[in-house]
Amino acid sequence: MVKLPAEAQAVVVGGGVAGCSVAYHLARLGWTDVILLEQHGLTEGTTWHSAGFVGQLRSTVTQTRMIMYSAGLYPELRELTGLDPGWHGVGGLRLATTAERHEELLRQAGAAETYGLDLDLVSAREAQAMLPSLEVGDVRAALWLPGDGWLDPASLARALAAGAEKLGVRIVTGVQVTGFDVRDGRVRGVRAGEQLIATETVVNAAGAAAGRLGRMAGADIPIVPIKHQYVVTRPFGVPASTPTVRDPDNIVYFREEDGGILVGGYIRTPRVWEAATPLAEPRTLFEPDMAEFAESWRSARRRLPGLAGAGGDDAADFAKVVHGPEAFTPDGEFLLGETSVAGLWVAAGFCVHGLAAAGGVGKVMAEWIVDGTPEYDVFGMDVRRFGAHARGSRWARAKALDSYSKYYDVVYPGEERTAARPLRRSPAWPRHAELGAEFGEKAGWERVNWFAGVPAPEEDERFRPAGWAGRFWSPAVRAECLAARDAAALFDQTSFAKLEVTGLAGLQRLCANDLDRPAGSVVYTQMLNERGGIEADVTVTRLAADRFRVVTGTAFGVHDAAWLRRHGLDVRDVTSAYACYCLWGPKALDVLGELSDDDLTFGYMRAREISVANVPVLAQRVTFAGEFGWELYCPSEYGLTLWDVLMEAGAPHGVRPAGYRALDCLRLEKGYRVWGLDITPETTPLEAGLGFAVAAGKDFLGRDALTAPRRSLRCLVLADPRQVCLGGEPVRVGGVPASRVTSGGYGHRVDRSIAYAYLPAGEQEAGAAGPVEVGVNGGWVPAEIAAEPLYDPGNKRVRHLPGS
Repeated sequence: MVKLPAEAQAVVVGGGVAGCSVAYHLARLGWTDVILLEQHGLTEGTTWHSAGFVGQLRSTVTQTRMIMYSAGLYPELRELTGLDPGWHGVGGLRLATTAERHEELLRQAGAAETYGLDLDLVSAREAQAMLPSLEVGDVRAALWLPGDGWLDPASLARALAAGAEKLGVRIVTGVQVTGFDVRDGRVRGVRAGEQLIATETVVNAAGAAAGRLGRMAGADIPIVPIKHQYVVTRPFGVPASTPTVRDPDNIVYFREEDGGILVGGYIRTPRVWEAATPLAEPRTLFEPDMAEFAESWRSARRRLPGLAGAGGDDAADFAKVVHGPEAFTPDGEFLLGETSVAGLWVAAGFCVHGLAAAGGVGKVMAEWIVDGTPEYDVFGMDVRRFGAHARGSRWARAKALDSYSKYYDVVYPGEERTAARPLRRSPAWPRHAELGAEFGEKAGWERVNWFAGVPAPEEDERFRPAGWAGRFWSPAVRAECLAARDAAALFDQTSFAKLEVTGLAGLQRLCANDLDRPAGSVVYTQMLNERGGIEADVTVTRLAADRFRVVTGTAFGVHDAAWLRRHGLDVRDVTSAYACYCLWGPKALDVLGELSDDDLTFGYMRAREISVANVPVLAQRVTFAGEFGWELYCPSEYGLTLWDVLMEAGAPHGVRPAGYRALDCLRLEKGYRVWGLDITPETTPLEAGLGFAVAAGKDFLGRDALTAPRRSLRCLVLADPRQVCLGGEPVRVGGVPASRVTSGGYGHRVDRSIAYAYLPAGEQEAGAAGPVEVGVNGGWVPAEIAAEPLYDPGNKRVRHLPGS
């Protein structure tokens, strides 16, 4: 066996494009004492059989930026290494054959403007001019992306590996990792046979085997190997300049290869590869399954009539049939970042489109490991977006199969998937179901979107937004918003993550606001990274001298707890220990006063232990709706009782149960920010208008990076109230692309269509640089930059007792 070094700064496990890219980018950042281990030869896991498509346009700005970076890196690798990475910059077409897909292309074209991505929306005839052999009789429109293309996967991996070796990385093949040395929750070394490499940084880039490798170290990595198939026809004179084509309505994609056509697709009935030791053998392939592939092949022959004589229904009719394993995840997005085992990182779960982003993956992973945070906001790919519910292989399998089967479907904002549900439920869930709740799901939790079973005025239907924003909508949303304004609304926020933290000094160092206030104080604050970007947006309640409860969003608990622990704090996740109901509105005091003998007049941003109809409750005077009221926390075993007594006492006062769609409308009217949308690790509190939550003269992580903002988050009011933004829409100022919408919706208390967007400093005031327009539903809607908050700008309804 090859003699391995006794120690290394980092060990990368996996010799595919992910591992080679991470190793290369680590070396570029100065970590040259890196060793990459591969049990077979380079690329012989899943990389070698990749179809190699590089499509830059994705559903989020981070995905797109990563692939744009990759597309820029790949042509440069030849110059950097002297090796051809197999890049074919032929451009790409994405077709629409249905009205719904055409609408999606219009949205994607608008988003592309905000990304700075070169893209054109073209007609069917224009698409055919680019590819004369294309049948376009049913094509409504197409997107043309001149920067798209395809790669030879093995050539790319070899070029990345050569670049890494040139910078000092050692690559060793034919070496199998057999275990890890893990002590005190941290990886200390990697075992390869009888040898141990001491290291405190390991990157698991093992593709379809990443889940098994993670389990060796005690980390749960929800990877599901799924079978994916494509064919390559025999040569029939196809030009090498042929652009790549995606026809998602017909679940097929294709490109040129060796004078023939490579055809692939996403079947509706995918199959998991059940293997105890995935990728134990090199170049794993399965027997061809032409019956399963029939729909994609028929679609390809319709779209390219020239394929009629290039292949048939049997595998023998093709030059090549590739039916191999691909590493999928529960939500179809990458798994990146540090796992629950400190120092053990993962870069896997590429879900077929990983080759396109491999360069970007290496970049963000290296920055994350070396600098502590990557340049881009990668929470949507962060392995910590999954909690303990992702440990079960059955859950991950059900979600991954659902994700694969709908990979090419039109994705409508607000559409809910049903696989592996219900799982996590509030104590009040049975009552929600009885009330006709329309449920959504987040981090495994069943959460009420709205209560369809509670009657709403029929005239409210006229407020349904135009276009996609009105697709998943109910008049109940407006009725719930107005109940919060006129009486009170009762929200179930049990799913919000709750963390109990010990240690004032450590928490003070991480939070921008001042936490050293009397017990019972509630503080709104952000935790920043070293660049001043917002890593977490939380409320912190001081329970005792050295004990705090941190409340964060439903999906952010694992992420925020990891951030706290990474900086040495003692954290206990108590999310499931407490139910939380929010009673907000001018009648809230009347309702709670009938149920409690305690003094309820304590001030805003204060917390107090009270008794509500014999239920012990921690009541917090804080709101996300902009109305008077409380967050009411009780031990979970009291949760059903508390909901019942609140609903019963509230009925005579007009209290209405309400869901998260109403809450989102209410918070927009108040300008309350949402982490992951309005604020991210790429934005600072000063840019986001949160300077009030930054304590003057206080020392905290990220303080030195806070400089005068060059952009600010601004509130936009659209001229047409039925045109409602969903996030990601382009914003122009004076006809020039300026920004994109971070979040948007309709404010039912102010009857306005509201959107938020970051605008450069010179374009912050209405008319300063010309008229403002927002691209919605394929058109441009005039908008006004408005002072915020739009609703109750003096905060009287929040801070003052009703009637005072």
